[in-house]
Amino acid sequence: MSSVSTTPKRTADIVRRTLESEIVSGALGPGERLDETVLARRFEVSRTPVREALMQLTSGGLIEMRPRQGAIVATVTAKQLFEMFEVMSELEAQCAKFAARRMTTTEHEALRNAIKACQAAADKGSADAYYDANRSFHEAIYAGSHNSFLEQQTTALRNRLSGYRRIQLHRGARILSSLNEHKQVLAHILAGDGDSASSAMRGHVMIQGDGFIDLLSSLNLGDSAQSRVGT
Repeated sequence: MSSVSTTPKRTADIVRRTLESEIVSGALGPGERLDETVLARRFEVSRTPVREALMQLTSGGLIEMRPRQGAIVATVTAKQLFEMFEVMSELEAQCAKFAARRMTTTEHEALRNAIKACQAAADKGSADAYYDANRSFHEAIYAGSHNSFLEQQTTALRNRLSGYRRIQLHRGARILSSLNEHKQVLAHILAGDGDSASSAMRGHVMIQGDGFIDLLSSLNLGDSAQSRVGT
């Protein structure tokens, strides 16, 4: 890979995204060691952005820092992944329910703008741009819940699952279906219908049957589970 001529923060982000994609796709397997020096040589950068990228991946749970071993790709079973997404769907559903009751007019406008950004990314067919816009949409709802503890817990788990959620956007027509689900959630929030907003968000985060099985197959995880996973 050629050297990256950009800001340290941007360089760290590029390294993180590349490693994140390789971990989630299985190119970097569970237990594999990530050596800072080797990575710095590979990306033709200093060790500083590499170290920052590894810290971000550690906070997201994709890698672990072990004594005398350094950074190691974390092991995540299908059962663990299912359980995390199951909790994620409930946290996001609660955020949507509170947001429908508590969001201000200004926050409604911010949510509409987030949907516009999602639409623009979908029109371009850019999974990366859609992921960023999608994240802004969800985070606007977390903030709109006006419950800081709920917002913090939901954000923390979303960060843990970010790599797995990102990969879903590269599968079939997921971007378009995700966008339509966003619009349903938005409509219920703007209408102040907390129960419907909660139900729509829960369904949005959890995709029926085959999507999850396909994801597990692509990740080569060590066990199986039947559930629903979404973005």
